[in-house]
Amino acid sequence: MTRTRKKLPIGIQTFADIIEGGYYYVDKTSHIHRLVEEGKYYFLSRPRRFGKSLLVDTLRCLFEGREALFEGLYIHDKWDWQARHPVIRISFADGVISSREALDAHIRHQLRAHRERLDIDREPPPLISSEFSELIRLTHEQHGQRVVILVDEYDKPILDNLLTPERARELREGLKNLYSVLKDADPHLAFVLLTGVSKFSKVSLFSGLNNLNDITLDPPLATICGYTDEDIDSVFAPELQALDRNEIRAWYNGYRWGGQEAPSVYNPFDVLLLFQKRLFGAYWFESATPTFLVEVLKQRGVFTPALTAWHSRPALLSRFDVDDIATEALLFQTGYLTIKAIREEIPNRPIYALGFPNQEVEASLNEALLPVLGINNDSLDELMVRLPRLLKTADLPGLETHLRALFAGLPHDWYRNNPIARYEGHYASVFYSHFAALGLRVTVEDASHHGKVDMTVDFAGHLYLFEFKVVEQLPESRALQQIKDKGYADKYRGQGKVMHLIGVEFSSDKRQIVGFEVETEAG
Repeated sequence: MTRTRKKLPIGIQTFADIIEGGYYYVDKTSHIHRLVEEGKYYFLSRPRRFGKSLLVDTLRCLFEGREALFEGLYIHDKWDWQARHPVIRISFADGVISSREALDAHIRHQLRAHRERLDIDREPPPLISSEFSELIRLTHEQHGQRVVILVDEYDKPILDNLLTPERARELREGLKNLYSVLKDADPHLAFVLLTGVSKFSKVSLFSGLNNLNDITLDPPLATICGYTDEDIDSVFAPELQALDRNEIRAWYNGYRWGGQEAPSVYNPFDVLLLFQKRLFGAYWFESATPTFLVEVLKQRGVFTPALTAWHSRPALLSRFDVDDIATEALLFQTGYLTIKAIREEIPNRPIYALGFPNQEVEASLNEALLPVLGINNDSLDELMVRLPRLLKTADLPGLETHLRALFAGLPHDWYRNNPIARYEGHYASVFYSHFAALGLRVTVEDASHHGKVDMTVDFAGHLYLFEFKVVEQLPESRALQQIKDKGYADKYRGQGKVMHLIGVEFSSDKRQIVGFEVETEAG
């Protein structure tokens, strides 16, 4: 257990700098040892800023035989330090590449830097694929050991251009030209790892590299990136003073890859910045959210309450290509949804229940989607001040006025021009997202795609139970009655909190709230 404070490795992705510089380090070498012992070709998908680059650099130092860096770590007495392998590391993490010419230049620059470093003095052939293939073969011959290939952010050039599909396809072909070399280079290779955010299909990108083992959802490797509860409580114990441990968990934990027994992990970028700034904030979301994500959700008219309880087959989570991106795959692979549970109604045919990993992601993504739902930044600033005060004081007439003004204020042009307005569930999306964006404890009981949302808000000793219905023109007084008929409040009784049962009816014709009924029960 670490008992003295060390430096926080914020933004540091070089293993030697962390070990030699007196920074905190969470030992991941048991996972690395497992990889090397059990296979040769691997693929790992994790969201941005989850430690993939540090993992890749740790592997580089290990295969290069830099023993002193690993003293005291799990792998130190399990590794043959005499067998040193030449390493070729290719990275697409830096900058934005927006053309095939720029991609080819970027690849050639890295390959030629490796030729110089590895003492390969032969003039390279003109084709990139031939240059990469020759580099691997000559490096093996020159150094007498098989080569290790490490590719960091293998997919970033494509992801940066997804809103321009033609350009993304060109970049995909350029990367395919590079990665296809690995298939025939097998006699010269000791170990291969490709990391990235998304999992593009093998057919579209890896051209016959069928032995590439995707470890993204392997339970034994679920914590290969990110911090566990044990890591927070031991390695980072000196940083926990004056911070609410449960709040840290609620804000930044909850990412799960693998089975239900696999531990969840914390976003490392968030945790390190929390320890530095001593304030909770949406650090990862503000630094890593791709612009194409919000645009895709807008065009597809995503019913935002459904994000709390999405279901998917494993195959859909892996279906990702320029022309075929399943919404759940996009949200899962980029880190906005995670696995909450696994069900097997039919043996060996699992269904994944997906949801937001934590409070940071739920609040931040809903806030980012509010302009898509018609709520501009000025309105958002106002509601962030007004709504918590109304809930804290249980000002129900004020809450009704607030909600009516919220919907009445949606611009008329928004209904005409916004794709989401054409979907039946957009009323419920506005209702749910504007609460969730504040970081309130919001529970959605029924996240169907039919516009119905039974929602509970737990705040300041009060429970607000909402039933939401869409009617044609006039109120029908069915929403509140359904809360009572279905006994929605039963499970909350006995908690000592005041309960407010609220039925809201929205007119699809008038595009505004036409019914707002309330009953209050003492705690």
